[in-house]
Amino acid sequence: MFSFDWPWMFLCLPLPYFMWLFPQSEQESNEGALCVASVSDFELKGHNASSFYTKSNWLWLLSSVWLLLVIASARPQWLGDITDVPSSGRDLMLGVDLSRSMTVRDFYMDYRQVTRLAAAKAVVSKFINRRKGDRIGLIVFGSRAYVHVPLTFDTKTVSTLLDEAFSGMAGSSTAIGDTIVLAVKHLLRSKNKNKVLILLTDGQNTDGQVSPRKATEIAKAMDLKIYTIGVGSPSSRSLDESALSFIAQQTGGNYYRAQDLESMKKIYREIDKLEKVKQNPRRYRPVTEMYFWFLSAALLLVLLAFFSQAEWRRIRHG
Repeated sequence: MFSFDWPWMFLCLPLPYFMWLFPQSEQESNEGALCVASVSDFELKGHNASSFYTKSNWLWLLSSVWLLLVIASARPQWLGDITDVPSSGRDLMLGVDLSRSMTVRDFYMDYRQVTRLAAAKAVVSKFINRRKGDRIGLIVFGSRAYVHVPLTFDTKTVSTLLDEAFSGMAGSSTAIGDTIVLAVKHLLRSKNKNKVLILLTDGQNTDGQVSPRKATEIAKAMDLKIYTIGVGSPSSRSLDESALSFIAQQTGGNYYRAQDLESMKKIYREIDKLEKVKQNPRRYRPVTEMYFWFLSAALLLVLLAFFSQAEWRRIRHG
C-alpha cells in the first residue's frame, strides 16, 4: 500500500503561487532586494528549436520540479503486508571493532586474502540474517564507541549498515570498556530479561574512559551476558585473551578465538544456538522509503533543462 508519512507537506504546494501573487514592490527591488529571474527571462525567440524554452514550457518544467520536491518531502512510503514476527525473547547487541588493526590481511575467503574486518562482515551478516525474530542492534567501536544501529527487528538494515562500516570511522585505537558500558546503557531501555552482547575485537583496551574490568562489573550487575570473540591469526600478539576471557566468564558468556574464517563461522553458529524463549509474536509491517525516486526525478529534470539550454546556446552562437 502506498502512503505518505508527512502528508501535511502538501500544504506547501501553492507556495510559489502565493509568492507570484504578492510580488515585491519596485521600491523594495531598488533598495537591494534579491532579484530572481522570472519564467519569462528564460523565453528565447528567433529559432524553431527555441520552442522548448517558451514561457509555457518553462512554467510546466518548474511546476513539475516543485511538485516532485513536495512529494519527496512528504516521505512517500510503500507499506508491506502486516506479518506476525515470532519473538525469541532475545535482545542482541553486536559490538564490532573498527580499529586500524582490523585492516590486517590474515584471513582467507574464496581463496583470496582479505582483511579481518571483511571476514567479520561476511560471517556476522549471515548470523544476523539467521536471527529472525530477535531485536538486533549494532555498536561500532575504535577510540570511541557508537550505536550504529539501535535495537530493531529489521535485520536487513543492520546488515546493510554493517557492510557500510569501515575501519577507522570510530578512531584508530580500541575502547572495549566503553563499548560494554554503551551496550548496557542502550539495553537499559529494554524490558526484555534476555540481553546479550557479542563483542568482536582483534586487540586490547587502549582507549576509552572505562576500564574493561569496571565495565564488566556494570554488565554483570545489569544481567548482560557477554560473548567475546578474539580475531586474528595464531601469530597475532596484540590480542588480550585473558581480559576477553574474564569479561565472558564474569557475565555468564563464553570466550572464543577466531584464527581463520572457518573457526569464526563455527563460533557464530554455536552462539546462534542460544536457547530461545518463546513469546507472543509481534506484529510488524515492513516500510520501504520511496522519496529517493521523486527526488531523483526532480534532479533529472533540472539537469535536463540545464544541459538542453547549454546545448541550445552553443547552437545559437554557432
